[in-house]
Amino acid sequence: MFNKFLRENKIASVILTVLRLYLGYSWFTAGFHKLTGGFDAAGFLKGAIANPVKGPDGTVVFGWYVDFLKHIALPNVDVFNVLVPWGETLIGLGLILGCLTTAAMFFGLVMNFSFFLAGTVSHNPRDIFLGFIILTAGYNAGKIGLDHWVVPFFRKMNKGTVKHKKTA
Repeated sequence: MFNKFLRENKIASVILTVLRLYLGYSWFTAGFHKLTGGFDAAGFLKGAIANPVKGPDGTVVFGWYVDFLKHIALPNVDVFNVLVPWGETLIGLGLILGCLTTAAMFFGLVMNFSFFLAGTVSHNPRDIFLGFIILTAGYNAGKIGLDHWVVPFFRKMNKGTVKHKKTA
């Protein structure tokens, strides 16, 4: 019942637009400040490796993620110095414009969980909660936005591709 409301209701699309704009602004400003103010993820990565998330008994909870940070992210910090600010900025733009909303929110959630796994709580729980609402709503979350035109265009293109494959 709630899922149907999120995915089909016009009032829900208005509420989702407000949530989308709020999260979009948050993502966009975070990314834009990193792009214009200089950004280096090395300190964050080193801190997350040195002080990983630990359980009540003191053992590392996400050892696999610490290994990822240590052996993949930190040695390739130059790549992450580009991916993080551009990713945040583009996620924000997608959400603000309502363009490819579900894709933008999916990648936003991937980044939220990445920060969370590294031990940064901050506003991530709130953003994850709101992000799942937007992701669950699907097309309705971007209906008051560019998705109103973009999604039908892609659906039409996909039908043409499927039809073309069948005739070939």
